[in-house]
This record gives sequence, C-alpha cells and structure tokens, in this order.
Amino acid sequence: MKNVPLNALERRSLAALSSVLGLRMFGLFLILPVFALYADGLAGSNAMLVGVALGAYGVTQALLQVPFGMLSDRFGRKPLLTAGLLLFVLGSVVAAKAGTIEGVIFGRALQGAGAISAVALALLADLTRVEQRTKAMALAGMSIGASFLAALILGPLLAESLGFQGLFWISGLLALAALPVIWWLVPSARVLADAPAQQPARGKLKTLLLDSQLIRLDVGIFVLHMVLTALFVAVPLALRDNVGLSPGRHWQVYVPVLLASVFSMVPLLLLSMRRRNTMTVFRGSIGILLGAVLLLAVGSDQVPLLVGGLWLFFTGFNLLEAMLPSLTSRLAPAGRKGSALGVYNPFQFSGVFFGGVLGGSAYSLWGGAGVFFFATVCVVLWLVLALTGPAPALLESLTVRLERDESDDLTSIEERLRQVPESGKSRSCLSGCGVSDGRPRDHRSRIPQKGRGDYRC
Repeated sequence: MKNVPLNALERRSLAALSSVLGLRMFGLFLILPVFALYADGLAGSNAMLVGVALGAYGVTQALLQVPFGMLSDRFGRKPLLTAGLLLFVLGSVVAAKAGTIEGVIFGRALQGAGAISAVALALLADLTRVEQRTKAMALAGMSIGASFLAALILGPLLAESLGFQGLFWISGLLALAALPVIWWLVPSARVLADAPAQQPARGKLKTLLLDSQLIRLDVGIFVLHMVLTALFVAVPLALRDNVGLSPGRHWQVYVPVLLASVFSMVPLLLLSMRRRNTMTVFRGSIGILLGAVLLLAVGSDQVPLLVGGLWLFFTGFNLLEAMLPSLTSRLAPAGRKGSALGVYNPFQFSGVFFGGVLGGSAYSLWGGAGVFFFATVCVVLWLVLALTGPAPALLESLTVRLERDESDDLTSIEERLRQVPESGKSRSCLSGCGVSDGRPRDHRSRIPQKGRGDYRC
C-alpha cells in the first residue's frame, strides 16, 4: 500500500503541537532527577513529602484530563490550551517562590491542573486526515519521550548553575513561550465529528473497564510510571551517596545510560513490530524491567550494578512506553479507540502520583533498599499478570481506496462492511471491497468513514 506523506498543514500542525507538548513535559520532568537532592533545603521536608511533591502533578492531571477534553469540545481547543498553560505557569511560579515542601507540592499540583495533553491530541486529530492520525500521534509521542530524556540530562546541570528554584522559573518561561505557538502557529480547526475522542465516552466506560485485555494494559502503564517515579526518590541519592557524584555531575551517568538504552531497545522494538513477536517482546520487556530493579535492589551501592541496573531499566521502560499505547489501540474495539486511550491516560498519571507517595514512604521507612524492593514487588506482580492472561488477538487495519464513480453505491458497500462479524475472516470483507489478496485480517477496526473514498477493513 502506498505510504501517503503528511501534507503541509499536517506538518505545520504536528510541529507546533509537538513543541507545545514537549516544552510543557520538559518543564514537568526537569525536577525529576534532582528534587530528592535539593529538597532538604525546604522547611518541613521529609522523604515521604518529597515523593508526594514528585507525583503531585499526576493526581491533578489524572482528575482533570476528561473535564479539559469535554470543555474543549464546547469552547474550542485553543482557549483550553491557553488556560492549561497559564495554570502551568502559575504552578511554576508558586513552586519557585515556595520556601516549604507544602508550597512546592501545591505548585506541582497546579502545574498538573493544566491538563492539556488530551486537548492537544484532540486538536491534532482535528487537523489531520483520518489515515494520517496514527502517524501524527506517534510523532507527537516521540516529542514527549525526547523531552523526558533531555530533562534527565539537563536537570542536574541547570540545577547546579541556576539553583533548584531556577528549574521552576525555566518551566514557567517555557510554558509562556508555548503560548504564541498556540495563538499564531497552530492552525485553527473545527471540532470534527469523526475525530477520535480523547476522553472515555460515558456509555462505553463500563465495557472498557470490564475488558480483561485492556485493563491489563491500563494496570501496566500504572505500574510502569509508579515504578519510574518511585525510583527517582532513591536513584539521585544513590548516585550522590554511593557513587560519590555531586548533583551537577549526574549527567555523566545519565547520558551514557540513556544513549545505551536507546541503542539496545531499537532492535527489540523493530522485532516487536512483527505480529507473532509482539507479545513475546512485550513480556520480555517486563522481564528486563524486573532484572533492572533486582540489580538496583542488590547492588545500588556498587557502581557497575547501579549503572547496569539503570541501563536495563531505561531499555525496558522505553520499550514499554512505546508498546503500551500501541497495544491499547490495537486491542480496542472499532469506534472505541479514543475512549480506550481516555481510560488509559488517567491510569498513567495516577501511577505517577502513587509512585511518588509510596516510593517516598518506602524510603522514609527503609531507605533506598526499601524503594527498590517495592519496585521489585510491583514489577513481579505485573509480570505474573502479563504471563497468566490469554494471548490477545492483535488487530490490523487495511485501507482500501475505491475509485469514485457515479455508479458506486457507497451506502451499500458500507452496510456490507458493517455486517462482517468481528470474528469472521477477511475474505468476505476483502471481496466486498473488491480486493482478494486472501490475507487474514481482523475486522474490529473496519468501519469506513461515510462519504469518503477510504474504507478500513
């Protein structure tokens, strides 16, 4: 099938919205590798509250994703994007001027209250053609991943030169810089009827929550981000106390570890794209994550084991971060992919919050070893869940372009496509579309866009 490139409008929209999401997420992640190191200077600080501050943005983001999405459907995408970024700026200022740990927690919660991720992705869907949306969403997700990696590397360097509060000022300035991008560079768009919803439809929520395959993935993203946040309560302190690195030199570990993890995860990610290997690589990635936290649990006081554990962790984390949303989309029934991702996102942000709270509590009770043991238990339970579940039927999409002709009865073709049973073989669907390559296809994502020339079988 011919690979149709993004057009000029789609490229402009993708670049602008990716930069907005990237700047915001860079600001959120910037304190992750250093907060535990500098929090001692805040009045009332303890390990548990450090964890709460790290994860505070997750709970407000989880709670406000759906309201922001619904309000953007009513009042428009750009006004809600503007409001969300202004809330983020306000939270950054509050955290920068706070002299107590409670003040930083409140500022971080305000940062998360500007829950614009779903709104930005909905606007991207409004501005892209149906057949280009998956590609556009994947590229936008890559910008967030790049922001995370950049924040881990630059956070320690910026904190050393500008001070801890300087990181919050940078976050606020970056959010302000994103406002002109929204106003002048992002094209305006109507809210399209066929744009995939980024929040769960009320009538479909119960069905999605009762789907055992989807809920396993939701639990997976919850555990993944819970473990990530918990580890950053302990890892920066281990690098300082066990390795002897000053905060400004932590990049000397993060840079080689992150680069090595990217090189090691790419072959596995390519292998996972082969349908028969997808679940094997997925479960293997959880196994890599388990090996990582075990290494950290037994060897965080030994440099080779600590660095090796971090390398394995980021290899597994990057793989799973890429695979989980893709698997969710492929397992979701037709017409419910947006709703499935609308359930998935709050699980992810809730994991951030609980990881901070439980990781901080574990550190206050048992030190770094307690955090790594907590992470190990969580990953073991997730691996058991992944291994004991039935093998999912992963879906594929086929787009068939029909020649436009006055004799074409598009309504009749649409009705025949809709009557194909979900468990049926594709031969009837393909013959109904005038295609007979004989390759099996699943039909839960086969619904055509009425009035268009493209039909998804």
